Amino acid sequence: MIKPFIGGIALAAALLSSGAAFGHRFHAGMTDVTQNAATGSVEVVHTYMAHDVEALLASLSKGESDLTQPEDEAALRAYMEQRFYMLTADGKRIPLRWIGMSANADTVMVFQEIEKTQVGAIARIHDTVLADVLPNQRNTVNVVGNGARRTLTFMRTAAEQDVPAAK
Repeated sequence: MIKPFIGGIALAAALLSSGAAFGHRFHAGMTDVTQNAATGSVEVVHTYMAHDVEALLASLSKGESDLTQPEDEAALRAYMEQRFYMLTADGKRIPLRWIGMSANADTVMVFQEIEKTQVGAIARIHDTVLADVLPNQRNTVNVVGNGARRTLTFMRTAAEQDVPAAK
């Protein structure tokens, strides 16, 4: 039986055998990094295509996966923490707090937060989410704060970039 959130192995097997998981031409992720004036924290929201995340989880677990299960969410969390992070100007990692995730048949959204921090503290971003599984993966990161919007595009060949200063 296919699970309600992200199918499980039955869906992954169907996608992989049909070529649908890798058959579409555009693999993309979108991340919004925004300042929450009310809390004084930076909110990070990632959005990925559900079938791309399903293919990732199938490759990680070598078996059935279901994001409604705590162990599969934990696997996604560990994967994300290795492949998406932010750095200060002196090269130190900024701690991202995992808030949670939601999934439906089309998208997987991951929510993180940098507590009591200003967007301006982010000097560099590293983003290789899904690039190890999907060679043509492109991840767009929008950084909004201090009256400016900066957009960065990450690929396998451009895994880490400086965040331009707000003008």
